[in-house]
Amino acid sequence: MNLEEKVAGEIAISENPGETMRKWREEFQVAKVDLSRAMDISPSMISDYESGRRKSPGIATIKKFVFALIEIDRDRGGIILRRYNSGVPYEALIDISDYDHDVHLSRMVKAIDGVVHSKKGIDRYVHGYTVVDGIKAILSFSYSEYSLLYGWSSQRAIFFTDVKLGRSPMIAIRVHPLKPAAVVYIQADRVDELAVKLAEIENIPLITTEMPVKEVCRAISGLR
Repeated sequence: MNLEEKVAGEIAISENPGETMRKWREEFQVAKVDLSRAMDISPSMISDYESGRRKSPGIATIKKFVFALIEIDRDRGGIILRRYNSGVPYEALIDISDYDHDVHLSRMVKAIDGVVHSKKGIDRYVHGYTVVDGIKAILSFSYSEYSLLYGWSSQRAIFFTDVKLGRSPMIAIRVHPLKPAAVVYIQADRVDELAVKLAEIENIPLITTEMPVKEVCRAISGLR
């Protein structure tokens, strides 16, 4: 089932379709005014559906609603579409994308104002990136789901948020046969010596950035 079918199906069978519409609008991070413009209706109609003041939407309205969300997301770079279609557990995945050309890791480091803690393998190219919630990824990913982080190529940078000491992500990488081209911690509390040592053993550059995650996603997406 693709994302369009999932959204439309949830609204159609929901006991409170307006509430479900609001859930998906907020999931796509679309303001009412932007959605109403894309649907060619007034913002008050969106509010009426979501509050239940207007009767349940028909099939035509649901189709229009879903199409508008998808098109808005595509215009923004398709982040939500990529997250749902990647196969990675959605609650842990923040962004995933592949480049259509090789990007030298030094460009990525510069784009995120990165600090390199382990320089082994730093002179390499990446083919894409994956950004995950560090805690949720470690707690919820199965062995097979971990492999999905790599998309079509392991030559990618894996970004982790919510990192405390940096040990857990590197231990998970250490025991898995697939290795990323680089590991980046976003606003880590600190990076201890064990994390750096594991990165050096695996010949993986370990990088940190203090940029907020949304800014990181914009910066690395701009390298495409």
